Amino acid sequence: MDAERKARPQQAARLEEEPRRGARLSFHLVRDPISCGWNSSRREGSAMYGFEALTFNVHGGYLEAIVRGHRSGLLTAADYNNLCQCETLDDIKMHLSATEYGPYLQNEPSPLHTTTIVEKCTLKLVDEYKHMLCQATEPLSTFLEYITYGYMIDNVVLIVTGTLHERDVQELLEKCHPLGMFDSIATLAVAQNMRELYRLVLVDTPLAPYFSECITSEDLDDMNIEIMRNTLYKAYLEDFYNFCQKLGGATAEIMSDLLAFEADRRAVNITINSIGTELTRDDRRKLYSNFGLLYVFSSFYHIVRFIGGCLLILQINILFHRYPYGHEELAVCEDIDQVRGAMEKYPPYQSIFAKLSYGESQMLDKAFYEEEVKRLCLAFEQQFHYAVFFAYMRLREQEIRNLMWISECVAQNQKSRIHDSVVFIF
Repeated sequence: MDAERKARPQQAARLEEEPRRGARLSFHLVRDPISCGWNSSRREGSAMYGFEALTFNVHGGYLEAIVRGHRSGLLTAADYNNLCQCETLDDIKMHLSATEYGPYLQNEPSPLHTTTIVEKCTLKLVDEYKHMLCQATEPLSTFLEYITYGYMIDNVVLIVTGTLHERDVQELLEKCHPLGMFDSIATLAVAQNMRELYRLVLVDTPLAPYFSECITSEDLDDMNIEIMRNTLYKAYLEDFYNFCQKLGGATAEIMSDLLAFEADRRAVNITINSIGTELTRDDRRKLYSNFGLLYVFSSFYHIVRFIGGCLLILQINILFHRYPYGHEELAVCEDIDQVRGAMEKYPPYQSIFAKLSYGESQMLDKAFYEEEVKRLCLAFEQQFHYAVFFAYMRLREQEIRNLMWISECVAQNQKSRIHDSVVFIF
């Protein structure tokens, strides 16, 4: 009897441990949307995957409601149809007065200019972003700050390139994006090489960690500036991707897909833009991001896509891990048709290149934008995650590009070309 009494607490303890042990194992297998498989390594923050609804609204509920409300104010296909029928920029202003852009354009005198329309529409985006950032708490505030780093990189490149071509610094500052401004940006003009650019200006900015791979003593010329831009973007995207993985849950899953698409698109653009230049194949490889669909071994992708066994996928992940097979193919491409052949091996990108004729690259940007808009809109189909903030900023940015193109076509009396670059969001 004494032996039975002693065994009962031990059995109860084992029974209590087994559910916890099983739950812990269930979180080891987290679906990785980049490799389209299952990642056997436990991610930091992924233990709450699927349970965001329990605590998300404590700090993020208000801002998620705000951003979804902003999303409902995006222009629809009917709005674009009305804008495409405008004869003057004042007609565009009249149509926009019935939208959320109305208060920003109502006091602008005639005649209007395209830059004025774009500037006021951008001001609306900046005001909305600043409101959300002021209300945000960690880690959402850091997530929102990451969104602005891309604008900072563009502003740095704009100032340095303009100074190289002896443009007025004040004129360049007016063209900078407001979300990418920082205190010492005006002093970028004094830098003669990347080492001075870092030491004198960027050491105190959020971009400082991204300069570790591109600090050289070479003089700044057009080629080195473009290499600097893509190196900074590579480091930025990888850092943003790793930050989203630490957040875990739906944020990690959705942002992984969006950032992977951005990384793959940049890889394609780098390849096409470097064809016929002095950039070597090794230089191309260094500019490709170390994640994304092109970074996954191709046969691994197809096996994971059509076989759903977790144990088998786990073993394959250990054996093959990841290999930049797509990057290797892009690095050796010599023309647009070879790029097309490399990309069509990946089903998500087949539909993009199917819209293009062989040898054609002019419409590639629009095809990528259309695919990106689809993915950004899908981010709003789930709740309790931060990806909606990233998606909204990108959708609003695309809308401003649409308005700029329509305004330019109307101003230059080229209405027949309006639909060439307009990407409908809804």
